[in-house]
Amino acid sequence: MDACIITCAMSGVAANREQCPAIPYTPEDYAKEARRARDAGASVVHIHARYPDGTPSYRVEEYKAITEAILAEAPDLVINYSTGAVGIPIQERVHQITALKPELGALNMGSMNYAKYSSKRKALVFDFVFANPFEDITYLLEQMASAGVKPECECFDTGHIGNVMPLIDMGLIELPIQFSLILGVLGGAPADARTLAHMASLLPQPSTWEVIAISRKQWTLVAAAASLGGNVRVGLEDNFYLPSGEMASSNGDLVEAAAHLIELSGRSVADPAEARRLLSLPAEPDRSALK
Repeated sequence: MDACIITCAMSGVAANREQCPAIPYTPEDYAKEARRARDAGASVVHIHARYPDGTPSYRVEEYKAITEAILAEAPDLVINYSTGAVGIPIQERVHQITALKPELGALNMGSMNYAKYSSKRKALVFDFVFANPFEDITYLLEQMASAGVKPECECFDTGHIGNVMPLIDMGLIELPIQFSLILGVLGGAPADARTLAHMASLLPQPSTWEVIAISRKQWTLVAAAASLGGNVRVGLEDNFYLPSGEMASSNGDLVEAAAHLIELSGRSVADPAEARRLLSLPAEPDRSALK
C-alpha cells in the first residue's frame, strides 16, 4: 500500500488550553483546526466533542455543531467519532453515532489499567480502570451496524486484537477491519517499534491499520508505521510536541510533520477520496443525518 492515510485527532477530552493553547473548544475552533489539518495532508478527523468552555461533551448537539462547522470548512474529510469514555452510560457513548452517522466509529476492544506515571514526582499522575467488557463492545458494534457506520477497533495491547476474533466469528464485525494500534499508555503496549511490528503481524487479513502513539514517542512510531505499510494518527489528543521538541501551534503542524516522515519513507499521503477507497468506505458519504 503506497498511499498512507493521516488521521488527525484534534482535541481528546483530557487536555486543556493551560497545557496547550491550540486545543479547539468551540465549533469554530474545530473548523479552523480541521482546515489546517486538511491542508497539511490529513484525510480523516477523529472527534471528541466539547462544550464551548472546553469541558467534554457527550451530547449529540455538540457533535452535530462541531461536525457541521468542520464540513463547512473542509467538506471532503472523513468523519470519525469516538465512543471512549469512563463513567458515562453506554447509550451516551454511542448516541452521536446512531444520530449523525459518521463514516467511522472508534471503539475500544478491551478493558485495561489506564494510568500516567511521573518519574519526576515518583508518583502516578492518574490511575483508573478503563472498562470495556464484551457486553459493551457487542452493544456498540450492534449500534454502529444499525447506523451503517464502519467500526474502528482500538487495540491497546495484543489481547485486544485477540478479542476481535470471536466477534468476527459471531458476525458482529466484517472483514476488512480498520484497526488502531495504540502504544504508550501505561497499562497497555509500550511505545516501541518492535511491539508495533508484532501487533501488526497479529491482525486478521484483510485489514487496514494505523498507529496511535502517545506523547513524544509518537514520531518514532509514525516513522515505523510508514515503513511497515500502516497508516498514522497524530493530533493534539495524543501529543503536543513536534519532532524538534517545540510545542505545536496547531494540529496542522503535527500533520505536516507526519506527512514529511511519510514522504521520506518513500510513500505518498492519501487524500480523502483515496482514504475512503483504502478503508472500504463508500466513495460518497451519506451526510443526510446532519441536515
